[in-house]
Amino acid sequence: MRRSRAVCLLVLLVLVFALAGRPGPAEAGVDYSLASNWAYWEAETGADKAADVFFVCPTVYGGSDNLSLSDQDALASFLGATNMEKGIYDDACRFFAPYYRQAGLGVYAMPEDRREPYLDLAYQDVAAAFDYYLAHGGGERPILLAGFSQGAELCLRLMKDRFAQAELRDRLVACYAIGWRLTPEDLAACPYLKAAQGERDTGVIVTFNSEAPAVESSLAVPGGTKTLSINPLNWRTDSVPADRSSNLGACFPDYSGRIQREIPGLTGGYLDSRRGTLKVPDVSPEDYPPGLDLFQPGEYHLYDYQFFYRNLEKNVQDRLAAYGG
Repeated sequence: MRRSRAVCLLVLLVLVFALAGRPGPAEAGVDYSLASNWAYWEAETGADKAADVFFVCPTVYGGSDNLSLSDQDALASFLGATNMEKGIYDDACRFFAPYYRQAGLGVYAMPEDRREPYLDLAYQDVAAAFDYYLAHGGGERPILLAGFSQGAELCLRLMKDRFAQAELRDRLVACYAIGWRLTPEDLAACPYLKAAQGERDTGVIVTFNSEAPAVESSLAVPGGTKTLSINPLNWRTDSVPADRSSNLGACFPDYSGRIQREIPGLTGGYLDSRRGTLKVPDVSPEDYPPGLDLFQPGEYHLYDYQFFYRNLEKNVQDRLAAYGG
């Protein structure tokens, strides 16, 4: 009897340790018919605006598992991070941004193969929210997908998973998947994906990753990886540099979305022909530190939107005009 109990206890301990570290949020699923599960749901406003944005928030949760939607502090940061980028799209678009059980920053410290269960859970929520938007919010309106960092990674997953449908691709103005890599292998595996080639093409993916000239590897673009990018200052995909005079304004919003500081001409930029990353030569890592231990000095990941805010804002309008024209 004692031996049997010991065996049962051992089996229980093995199960506990096997499950430790796996994503296990309290929620069985997210009900996107509830307004509380949306940071923004503008279906009832802005009917005169030309298109809709489905926006996926970057990583704000610091844990090594998935965010719980009952964590009110994390949701406040989630809303604030969304507000920092919302202004780029506001003039022309209704805004839809779901809360989702994003993977925590600690997940990105793991080897890539160990991240997948956490990112898969985050993607399940994003895909469910997008499907709910299509059924109840969008009608047949033009769509922009937009995200930054983890949000960009999940937007790219959404592009691969949902936009094989021609009728949905026809509605896509552009996918702004900024701060994550888009590789030639991605396009080969999904021929319906198209990387942006200029400032007015539509149905395309707009992406870039900002870094100092000396950086050779980063979290978003590891060494030896080639990413497909476009320069947000001259909208070229080659290495022709854009002078800082072409930078319409770097903007630094707070968590309310209010711009606290704006600097026209902050920096120029050029694409690295080998890595595909956006080299940013006119700022210093000391003035713009990485902000997180996950990044090394010179990785300007946190500033991807901020350094090129006004150029991105103008580009949304340009692509919308090209789509509608």
